[in-house]
Amino acid sequence: MSNQTIESKTSIKGRDFLTLLDYTPEEVNQLLKTAMLLKAEAKEKSIQPLLNGKSLGMIFENSSTRTRVSFEVGMTQLGGHALFLSPKDLQIGRGEPIMDTAKVLSRYVDAIMIRTNSHEMVEELAAHADVPVINALTDAFHPCQALADLLTIKEHKPNQGKIKMAYVGDGNNVAHSLLAAGAKAGMDVAIATPEGYEVNQDIFNQAVEAAKETGAILSQSNDPAYAVNDADVIYTDVWASMGYEAEQAARMEVFTPFQVNEALAAYAKPDYLFLHCLPAHRGEEVTSEVIDGGNSVIYDQAENRLHAQKAILASLLS
Repeated sequence: MSNQTIESKTSIKGRDFLTLLDYTPEEVNQLLKTAMLLKAEAKEKSIQPLLNGKSLGMIFENSSTRTRVSFEVGMTQLGGHALFLSPKDLQIGRGEPIMDTAKVLSRYVDAIMIRTNSHEMVEELAAHADVPVINALTDAFHPCQALADLLTIKEHKPNQGKIKMAYVGDGNNVAHSLLAAGAKAGMDVAIATPEGYEVNQDIFNQAVEAAKETGAILSQSNDPAYAVNDADVIYTDVWASMGYEAEQAARMEVFTPFQVNEALAAYAKPDYLFLHCLPAHRGEEVTSEVIDGGNSVIYDQAENRLHAQKAILASLLS
């Protein structure tokens, strides 16, 4: 894939990547096409150094396995360089204003990737940075994961028309990004959460408005069986996301009826895909029979973080 190929098919060079709601359906589709091309090149060992001489600053305020490794390897495969930056390494961890960090890093690197709890912090960073800012996870959104999820579904159900995804569990950042992904890709998304753990209403409303363009049907309820009924994809996440670990014991009791097990999965289509962004707690939000069963594609999904993020990097920077 050449730089000219990317430039001629996208219009997102130099932009931030904070949520899929900021992108048109056509732009999301082009990112997926780019990801598939880059994945094919990776399998053929013919990756082009599209980001030769480019550097990515990676700010991590939370621990990470998939995000750090996939971004770092992705930059390397594309010919660029990634710098891991923890709060201990940066003055931001000692109270330096976000504006100063954004302005200074913009003089050193070609893009900034950040993984933090505060979405407001990422928005502030993007507002002051002179280079693209990529949201690698906040308390509100996880757009890189959602793009990888769409890629995984596209690979495993390439010829199917309308897809229905059921998300069962906490109305968290992953749920928000799946709503955005569904709205942009024309995929129906049914969310089922316990009472009091619903998705953010403002984000839900934004996604519903965006879905009018593609015809996606977005819904939320407190009934997991209703959400999973006739689903092509079942998705879940841990019950206590980062920042909510102290609520683990209380959530265990509330969320137990929302466990994805064989009885719940029976409501879905027989050839459903099971997705989980990982890490997973077997025996809690999902049983081993489901996550390690024949319908599970979690490792394909995890691999696709690499290819989806390479598509984001190549499209924003080359």
